[in-house]
Amino acid sequence: MADLTFSQSERRSFLVPALLAVAVLAIAIAVLAWFTPYRHPELTVTHMAVLPTHTVFSSDTKLVGAQPQAQDDLYVVATVHINDRVKFPITINDITATLTAPDDSILTTTAVEKGDIPNLYITFPKLVPLSSAPLLRETTIQPGAQTEGMVILHFPVAEAEWNSRKSAAVTISFYNQGSFTAQLPK
Repeated sequence: MADLTFSQSERRSFLVPALLAVAVLAIAIAVLAWFTPYRHPELTVTHMAVLPTHTVFSSDTKLVGAQPQAQDDLYVVATVHINDRVKFPITINDITATLTAPDDSILTTTAVEKGDIPNLYITFPKLVPLSSAPLLRETTIQPGAQTEGMVILHFPVAEAEWNSRKSAAVTISFYNQGSFTAQLPK
C-alpha cells in the first residue's frame, strides 16, 4: 500500500497582485484628479443700489382714534455676475438672499419673480432707473461662459436697519451644482 501523505502544494500569495492593483488604482485616481480638478461657478456682485420705501396705509374705518398704519420696505437691486468654470452647463434653480441684523436675527427672502417686476415698476417707479436686464431662474450657462443680470430683493426693514446690518448675501442655487453665495457690499 502506498504511503499516505497529507501534504499540500504550495499556496500562492495574492499580496503582491493586490498591492499592484491598489497602486494602479491610486495612480488612475490621481491622474483623473490632476486633469479634471473640482471647479465651481464664481459669483460676484458687481453693482448694488438700494431703494428705501415708506408706505402709509390710510384707514377707511369710521372709528374714533383710528390711526393710519405705516410700513417700511427696502428694495435691493444687485447685479450678479456668474462665471461657469465647470465643464458642463449649469442651470439656475433659485435666487435667495439673507440679511443678518445687528441683533443676529436672520431674515431670508426670495428674489422678485420675472412676472412681478412690471407691477413692481408701476408701484415704485424709482426702481426703473436702478434696474437692468434681470437674471432669471431657469437660465442655463454653458461651460466656460458667463452671464450677468439684475436681481431685485425685498426686505421688510427700514433703511437704518439695512445700514447697520452685520452682513447681507445673495445665494444662487443651481440644479446640478448646489448653492453658492456672494456677499452684498456694505
